[in-house]
Amino acid sequence: MKQVQNNTHLFSFGILLLALSTGCAIQPQAWEPATKPAFTGVTTLNEELNTTQTIALAGWYGPEDIVFDQEGNLYCGVHRGAADFSDGKILKIDSSGKVSIFYDAGSWVAGLHFDERGNLLALSHKEGLISISPEKKVTVLAKQDEAGEKFLIPNGLDLASDGKIYFSNTSEIAPYSIKYGRKVILEMKPIGGFYCYDPQKGTVKTLMAGTYFGNGVVLSKDESHVLLVETTRYRVLRYWLKGEKAGQTEVFMDNLPGFPNGISIRPDGSYWLGFTTKRSDALDKIHPKPGMKKLVYSLPNFMQPKADLFGMVMHVSAEGKILHTLFDTQGKIMPEAGAVKEHQGYLYLGGDVLPHIGKFKLDAAL
Repeated sequence: MKQVQNNTHLFSFGILLLALSTGCAIQPQAWEPATKPAFTGVTTLNEELNTTQTIALAGWYGPEDIVFDQEGNLYCGVHRGAADFSDGKILKIDSSGKVSIFYDAGSWVAGLHFDERGNLLALSHKEGLISISPEKKVTVLAKQDEAGEKFLIPNGLDLASDGKIYFSNTSEIAPYSIKYGRKVILEMKPIGGFYCYDPQKGTVKTLMAGTYFGNGVVLSKDESHVLLVETTRYRVLRYWLKGEKAGQTEVFMDNLPGFPNGISIRPDGSYWLGFTTKRSDALDKIHPKPGMKKLVYSLPNFMQPKADLFGMVMHVSAEGKILHTLFDTQGKIMPEAGAVKEHQGYLYLGGDVLPHIGKFKLDAAL
């Protein structure tokens, strides 16, 4: 028995040495998150998302954004496998559920939006901000910002009535992988940014230099401001485009109970906010401790913390008040619900590594 204990101690010590020897792979910042809010009131847990239907993706994963053309066909960007981002496409799914490849992107594609001429605007992790014509002619609009920093993880976008495109880039340092995503979460550094592409000038303007996992983007109904999701800070920012505050940034929603991801607008000007998962108490506890974050990052994959399977979508007012929350607390059908788009009485839900799209029928009261 003593020999077994000694071997166990030696194994644990070896793991610790391995972790400390490779801990320099990241240089995390200390951050003290606010106390996680309880699931009460309009966020009281329920299982409303358990009635969600699913739409198959023909073996692909990761519908990070979802859009529809005028004929009602659905489009989404996908990647090869749950942990494989080496290849990607834009899929087209017709009303019968038939899946076809609309564009062979060669990488994951995140944000999507149709313009008034039927061109599909997309954020390709390989090509940057691109425009795909109905004839599938591809035009690269922007691959980097004014300083030459590349858009390696371009993420969310929205299109203004004047043709300007607002979009986020999570990182200019490295392309996305599960391991790099974990690094960005733990390091808690402002990287990437938030940008505006002007089609008249063909130029990119940086609106925010450095964001904390900048993600979903959506314009307000009157286009006076644009919202940007900061996933790792559990919040949504508002960047003013018009009025006395034009050019200023402020917090729109803060201390959310999960990792916010995608955001979209409803016809009445309120929003849908999707979440990758709920917050982790363990992660919140180590965020103030850079040394502990180095240790956790350096652990072998089988010892790495795993995200909870937890679907969550919030209905949020135009002023940032939570009105209602939909859950799948066990992740039975929607283990994540980061992408969220309303269309003809249904919510269409996606996620970073989800193997399907969810189709949830909205209650008439919503």
